Amino acid sequence: MFSFCTDPDTLGTFQWFACYLTTGKHMGFYVSFGTVLLLLAITAPTALAFGFGGAMAARSRIVPLSWFGKAYIAIVRGVPDIAFFLFFVIALDQGFEWLRHQTLCPDWPDAIRQGNDFVVCSAAKLPLSNAPQWVHEAYGFMIAVLTFAIVFGAFAANVLYGAMRAVPRGQLETAEAYGMTRRQIFRRILVPQMWVYALPGLSNLWMVLIKATPLLFLLGVEDIVYWARELGGTANARFTDYPHGDWRVWYFLALLVFYLAFTRVSEVVLDRLMARLTHGQATTGGEAQRRADA
Repeated sequence: MFSFCTDPDTLGTFQWFACYLTTGKHMGFYVSFGTVLLLLAITAPTALAFGFGGAMAARSRIVPLSWFGKAYIAIVRGVPDIAFFLFFVIALDQGFEWLRHQTLCPDWPDAIRQGNDFVVCSAAKLPLSNAPQWVHEAYGFMIAVLTFAIVFGAFAANVLYGAMRAVPRGQLETAEAYGMTRRQIFRRILVPQMWVYALPGLSNLWMVLIKATPLLFLLGVEDIVYWARELGGTANARFTDYPHGDWRVWYFLALLVFYLAFTRVSEVVLDRLMARLTHGQATTGGEAQRRADA
């Protein structure tokens, strides 16, 4: 990046690090922090949507739908996360390609399943072989977001289902006495009230989601853990211009600081959100606020 980086052997210590930390590989490392933040920004509301849908299905009066919602919550919560992360990447990718194959290649004569191989026509491949590199990376990122959303959506569904059941029945009965319909009660009474009970569990789930972002490495996304391992390891042919020893401890120390700082900011924001939601509510938090004001 700098003009004096042409001959690394002639650089002083400060200049050497200035050149080393501004290489293209390090730019990929810096961009990967944005990748993690983007994943969280997209996955959190998506997982919450999955969770809300799962909770609604679990409390439905339609028996098959209720079974589906409860099964979704129980199965995903009962299986190790890493198993689902590895499963959904393959299942979602093959599922999308199968749907495209059925639509684009209806006259395909061969079987799609050929032993351990999954073979579809070239037009059904995702992404297409001639697609730019950014399309491949965006597709992998999309699969990662869906995987995170499905897994953490089940945990969110369990939290929201419990929060809905925690809303005092008396409030719902009062709304019924005033002639409100079931839809009005749900939209105006149940949903606004449930967030007070759901936020502690959702806060914990947000922290777990932050800690789970290194699993992006398992999903084929070049995240901060991938770059820390690659850049911090003993220099190889990729870094012959700037050779160094095993510096992984320093790179992973930087990740430690990043995650600690990010979780601390999250705690502050969530505490303020909880204080706002519990203000004036008949909850432990609301009672504590009333005593403090008194």
